[in-house]
Amino acid sequence: MRNRRITIVALSAALMLWPALADRALAQGAVPQGQGGGAQGGAAGQGTRGGGAAGQGRGAGGQGQAGGGAQGRGGGRGGNAAPPVRPTPRWPDGTVNWGPPVGETGLWNVAGGTLARPDGSTLGPNDPPKPMLSEIPFQPWARAIYDYRQENQLEPYTRCKPSGAFRQVATAYGTQFVNSPELKQFIIFQTGGSHSFRTIYMDGRQHPKDLVPSYYGHGIGHFEGDTLVVDTVGYNERMWISNLEGIPHSEKLHTIERFTRTDMNNMRYELTIDDPGAYTATWKTAFDVRFTPGSESFEFVCQDGNQAFDLMVGSLGEVDRSSPFVP
Repeated sequence: MRNRRITIVALSAALMLWPALADRALAQGAVPQGQGGGAQGGAAGQGTRGGGAAGQGRGAGGQGQAGGGAQGRGGGRGGNAAPPVRPTPRWPDGTVNWGPPVGETGLWNVAGGTLARPDGSTLGPNDPPKPMLSEIPFQPWARAIYDYRQENQLEPYTRCKPSGAFRQVATAYGTQFVNSPELKQFIIFQTGGSHSFRTIYMDGRQHPKDLVPSYYGHGIGHFEGDTLVVDTVGYNERMWISNLEGIPHSEKLHTIERFTRTDMNNMRYELTIDDPGAYTATWKTAFDVRFTPGSESFEFVCQDGNQAFDLMVGSLGEVDRSSPFVP
């Protein structure tokens, strides 16, 4: 009887402690898994300012609030104080370090991947400005393509094709941003998908007049204070610029991207879309990009490591050699 009483008391104590233990785990910044059907997120560490060599080991990655929570909202529900948000890391000359501080690792992940929010939804005070779907100025053919893609998500990215603009930033397993002032280039590396990279020229050049359309287009950039501004033209129509949403575009697409690292864990991404071939007016959207510390890029061969088998044929169920295929 005495042993039974001791067991009941011990069990009651454990149940009382469980919420506190759960809160403690949340406060320590548990990181969810990466997007895009992936298991573990990866990031590439910048060992030096001109670095950018990708690390080897798989790191725990994902979207969500990493390292204490995005926008300083991390912390437990039991009164535990959130760890202080670290300021934007900088190099000795005062310019922004777009990767992890020296001696650390980490990568960038996007929390949510659509360019438009549902009609009737509202934005919170800290949410990035994003239009409702009905506010996007589609041309009729572009809206028809968009509606079709909601039912049949035959996204080229899932068949290992590179994707430009926002879709590259939202690549599964994370991206790393490397500024090389000596080369006058800014490079965005992606871990998942086609495991490729985008070069942004920072040497003051203009866009060539005889561009051959490509997946990433031709990007030129400059800094406005701490904000990286990227102007890109010359996209082809063989990829999507949004994550599984299927926002259409034409070869007339001209994008302006603005990247602003607001603190250690957060970056604001703003996208302007100017495409007279698909839309009746220029429009804008925005996202918050989160930094996941402690993770690294790993070798990812898309053709061998593709885990999104169902997305290879979208939701059509099957595709044979006689089926019409339009990305």
